[in-house]
Amino acid sequence: MDAGKGKFNIRGWVYRERKGKNNIFIILRDSTNIIQCVVKKEKVNKDVWEKAEKVTIESSLEISGNIKKDKRATGGYEIEVEELNIVNLAQPFPITKDYSPEFLLEKRHLWLRSRKLTAVMKVKETILDASREFFKMNGWHEVTPPIITSTACEGGSTLFQLKYFNDIAYLSQSAQLYLEALIFSLEKVWSLTPSFRAEKSKTSRHLAEYWHLEGEAAWLDFEGLLKFMEGLISHICQRVAEKNEKELKFLGRDIETLKKIKPPFPRITYDEALKILEKDGIKIKWGKDLRTIEEDTLMKHYEKPLIVTKYPKEVKAFYMKEDPNNPKVVLCCDIIAPEGYGEIIGSSERETDINKLIKRLKESGEDIKNYEWYLDLRRYGSVPHSGFGMGVERVVSWICKLDNIKDAIPFPRTMLRKYP
Repeated sequence: MDAGKGKFNIRGWVYRERKGKNNIFIILRDSTNIIQCVVKKEKVNKDVWEKAEKVTIESSLEISGNIKKDKRATGGYEIEVEELNIVNLAQPFPITKDYSPEFLLEKRHLWLRSRKLTAVMKVKETILDASREFFKMNGWHEVTPPIITSTACEGGSTLFQLKYFNDIAYLSQSAQLYLEALIFSLEKVWSLTPSFRAEKSKTSRHLAEYWHLEGEAAWLDFEGLLKFMEGLISHICQRVAEKNEKELKFLGRDIETLKKIKPPFPRITYDEALKILEKDGIKIKWGKDLRTIEEDTLMKHYEKPLIVTKYPKEVKAFYMKEDPNNPKVVLCCDIIAPEGYGEIIGSSERETDINKLIKRLKESGEDIKNYEWYLDLRRYGSVPHSGFGMGVERVVSWICKLDNIKDAIPFPRTMLRKYP
């Protein structure tokens, strides 16, 4: 919808309508915006007026008329209708102003038409575009790893199992292991794939299926990894602030807040996090992972994303490299978003010692035979390397200031929902 002067042709869907004795007001929407259209009985023929009287919410229309600026009109412009064609006369729309979140999930295929979700999806598009742009700027190659796997990456308890011909396979939790294989030819690789976690969680931060942006690079040490992730998050925020001012304003996000998301980000170790939490009245036993409540408490002290490094080895995945100065912790980091949106990135330098990998796998109860292909990566030309995974919907939730991560994806899949 590009509002100019004079004659204007538009097609879209009825967002709102109000019928009077002599004037009918139709708010029409398309993918760009909404605009007010007025049908004046005295200025149109009988056929146009009768069609306008029939119009219902979400009917699809084609309209021609003269456009003019009008500060009183929704969107700042108004079309005085001359011609109106009903493409489809909608039945009474089931979504009214009195609805519950659960009802909106049940009618998700229709609620996607809302201005809120339209704005969110546009911001999400920019986030994906900015991510791809940043990888290209830095010489990374986009690749296409599988989502059907034979082994676990993050932990067997959260795997979705499926029948695979006459065998059993799993839906991927992460593309990481496959990305590691690709660095020995392409060196710096990234992918955007769906990942699946069978977590029995009903929180506002968890999805069973989400979009996972992952990167892996040869010769990248832990410090280099942290700087790259800072750059990526900052680039995303700057691009969204630049390209989505209208959507951010509609969603209630202050653009200036996003513009301030620039390196360096604050950094603390896991041990330092425990000390901060203890001062805030939360005592955590060393060796326990940080939960939502601990992350939220920590973020009361920070306005930028927080980098928490060197978690205990026992709470992290088998492939994370031991800290050479303290084998009880690993060279990993979680990046936690401000304002209570939780972890948005998990990352680490990868373990290159094959014997340590085998030991960790055995301690986890895994069958080494299933990981022989992965262990080969250490047998033939292993190099220092690092990688990360970013939950796209977590980032969307934070940037769009959403109450629930379900609104960061068109059709959310959760423990209790697989329809529609």
